[in-house]
Amino acid sequence: MNYNIRGENLEVTPALKNYVEKKVTKLERYFDNTPVADVHVKMEVQNSEHIIEVTVPMPQLLLRAEETHADMYAAIDLVVEKLERQIRKHKTKVNRKFRQDGSVKYMFKDNIEDLNEELVNGELSNNEFPESEVDDYEIVRTKRFNLKPMDTEEAILQMDMLGHNFFVFSNAVNGDTNVVYRRRDGRYGLIEPE
Repeated sequence: MNYNIRGENLEVTPALKNYVEKKVTKLERYFDNTPVADVHVKMEVQNSEHIIEVTVPMPQLLLRAEETHADMYAAIDLVVEKLERQIRKHKTKVNRKFRQDGSVKYMFKDNIEDLNEELVNGELSNNEFPESEVDDYEIVRTKRFNLKPMDTEEAILQMDMLGHNFFVFSNAVNGDTNVVYRRRDGRYGLIEPE
């Protein structure tokens, strides 16, 4: 894995960089082959909160997690635990749904016993979760609505008027379906299709 680590309002020291690389590298144990991926890490300090965001784009899987803590090292530990949970959830979901060659399933180690053996040998932490932890995804409500063509500013205004954290709309400029959302820092983000 290649690491792209940057800091905002924070100097990324060699100790912090080494700690992030050491922790994120442990995710490789979940895969049959070491994934070829660029790991994007953003560390920042807002007020007294340390925020870390880790994104690992892979060919058939995108891992992303963000954590906030008073201590950056603790935030790093928490974000790696969140990424591990994502991998385990995804692995279980894939194992249940897809059984054919070429599916994402074949990126992961064959079974949880391999990971449990690593736990017994002291290679894993004791907070290993069993495969049965993953819940089935149940849709409890479905909404349908017409996507009104509008620009991004109008979509943000609509979102704010409704009191929602996100808003789906049809972009008046290019006709694509877009999503605007409110970030934790109070600013806005836009999601567009590639």
